Amino acid sequence: QVQLVESGGGLVQAGDSLRLSCVASGRTISIYRMGWFRQAPGKEREFVAAISSSGRSLNYADSVKGRFTISRDNAKNTVYLQMNSLKPEDTAVYYCAADPNIYYSSSSRDYDSWGQGTQVTVST
Repeated sequence: QVQLVESGGGLVQAGDSLRLSCVASGRTISIYRMGWFRQAPGKEREFVAAISSSGRSLNYADSVKGRFTISRDNAKNTVYLQMNSLKPEDTAVYYCAADPNIYYSSSSRDYDSWGQGTQVTVST
């Protein structure tokens, strides 16, 4: 498994932007699909965005489409989630996930490595 550490969360106001980073160690992620998931208090973990190992294929949850952008820099073993036009309903702990497969997936069951999460809080 690969170790993942997320950063970049924080407290922002509605309409602001944040960029989350996920740094991997232990293995090169160049052959890993990567994903971002989130979990709000009292809710189940949900899919946010995913990217194939090459970075050419992307997938987003409908709730974030047009506002969030997932990207990766395999040379830096890092995946990013640019979040724009944040809304209070985006408040959650955001998790990075990885799996040694070249195709993206929106299912949490398809990922075998997870970070500890970073808190994102969006106020009105």
